[in-house]
Amino acid sequence: MGDLVADSKVDFGALAALHKWPSLANQRQPDREAYQISEGTLDECISAFMAKPAATRHLYEIHTVAQPPLVTDILSPEHVIELARLREFL
Repeated sequence: MGDLVADSKVDFGALAALHKWPSLANQRQPDREAYQISEGTLDECISAFMAKPAATRHLYEIHTVAQPPLVTDILSPEHVIELARLREFL
């Protein structure tokens, strides 16, 4: 992945929205839709996500414009954490 990251440019200024899944007992409710809780840049949404308690981050995802190969249109919690790490090196 080293070369992939070096060759890839992620636009952290791209428009994005932080979404939260409805939950019961800290578990996602798959029969419900995730709803938007904030909107801003990808950078702002990553920061808002990382500010959430680690035990609840699985309930969140970020929706943004895809930036292949590193950014998909819906970013899972694991993906957001990886992008947050990548951001620190840029």
